[in-house]
Amino acid sequence: MCLGLENMSKGTVVLAYSGGLDTSCILVWLKEQGYDVITYLANIGQDEDFEAARKKAESLGAKKVFIEDLRAEFVEEFIWPSVQANAIYEDRYLLGTSIARPCIARRQVQIAKQEGAQYVSHGATGKGNDQIRFELTCYALYPEVKIIAPWRIPEFYNRFRGRKDLMEYAEVSKCPNPSCTVGYWWTLNSPISLLLILIAAFILAHVCVLFPPTGVPVMVTHLKEGTTKTTPLDIFSYLNELGGKHGVGRIDIVENRFIGMKSRGIYETPGGTILYHAHLDIETFTMDREVRRIKQDLGIKFSELLYNGFWYSPECKFLRHCIAKSQENVEGKVQLSVFKGHVYILGRESPGSLYNEELVSMDVQGDYDPCDASGFIKINAVRLREHHRMEREAQLKQ
Repeated sequence: MCLGLENMSKGTVVLAYSGGLDTSCILVWLKEQGYDVITYLANIGQDEDFEAARKKAESLGAKKVFIEDLRAEFVEEFIWPSVQANAIYEDRYLLGTSIARPCIARRQVQIAKQEGAQYVSHGATGKGNDQIRFELTCYALYPEVKIIAPWRIPEFYNRFRGRKDLMEYAEVSKCPNPSCTVGYWWTLNSPISLLLILIAAFILAHVCVLFPPTGVPVMVTHLKEGTTKTTPLDIFSYLNELGGKHGVGRIDIVENRFIGMKSRGIYETPGGTILYHAHLDIETFTMDREVRRIKQDLGIKFSELLYNGFWYSPECKFLRHCIAKSQENVEGKVQLSVFKGHVYILGRESPGSLYNEELVSMDVQGDYDPCDASGFIKINAVRLREHHRMEREAQLKQ
C-alpha cells in the first residue's frame, strides 16, 4: 500500500535508519508531516560509528533511538540456511544484501509493536528490490501495519529529485554529516586497501572447515597460523576478514530485479564465497545423487524467494525445512586455500563419504561386473535409436 499525504495522520513511525543522507532527510521530513519518529539502526557487522549515528538521530529530533546488535542472529538464522541451500541468484550473486533485509525488518516490526507504533518507514527507492523485501516482511509479521515509503510518495519524490535536492534540504534542516553512508557486513562494502590486497595475494592461506551432520560449519582453522574459530559469529567474521584480504568474492554483474528491470550490481561476499565452495564440496561428497538433484532445484527456488523478499512466506519456510532435512548426512572436513582472489579446494574427508575408491579403481574390480554395463547402455540407447528411426522415416516421406 503506497500512502499519499492526504491519507496520513499523526502517529508514531519506526524508521529504518542508516545515518546516511536519505534516511536523515526522511527523519526530518516525517517530523514535518506531524509524526513522532523512532529511529532504528541494525548492526549486522557494518563498519559504522553507531554512537555518532545515535547522536545524529537525536539532534534531528528522533523521539527514541534503537541500535540493535543483530550479528549473531543474522549469521545463525539467515546466513547459515543460505549456506545449506548453496543459495546463489542467477548463477553468480550470493544474495548478500537480500539476506540482510528480512533480519533487519523483523526487528523493526518487533520495535514497532513494542512501542505501539502504527507506522514503519524506510529509505528504499521506488525502483529497487529492497522496498519489496522490507515491506513483505513487515506485512507478514505485522499485517495491520501501515508503511510510509517516501520515495513512492509524489509529494516527496517530486520535491527531492536527486542528491543535490537532498543536500540542500539537509543544509536548511541543519542535518550534520549529510554524506554519511553505511555498508553491509555480508557484502563487505567497506573500503579495503589495495596495498593490503596486493601483499595478501602472495601469501597462500590454508584453511580447514569442519561441518557436523547439519551442513553448517562449526569450526574453522587456519592450518599455518593455528587460529581456530568455533562460534557462528566468529567463524563468519574470520572468513570474511580472511577472504577480504585476498580479494575473494568480488563480482560485477547485471541482475534481474523482481520489479522488472535489469540493474548493475557490484558485490563483495568474501566469507560467503569461501563457505559456498567448502559446503558445495562436502555436500557432493556425502549426498546421494538423486537427492542432490532435487535439492539443487530447491536451492534455486529458495534463492529466488530470498532475492524477491519472500523469506517469511509459507513456501520459503517449507523449502528451508526440506533443505535442512537434506543436510543430515552432510558432515566432514574440507581443506582449501585462499589465494589471489580465488578459493581452491585441496581435499575433503567424511565418515559419511559415498566415494568408494575401490569401486571406481581401474586396478581393482571390486563388487562390480563390467559386463553389466553392456545391458545398461543398450537399455538407455532404446529411445535414441527410436528417435533416429522416426527422423529417418520422416525424411523419406518428404
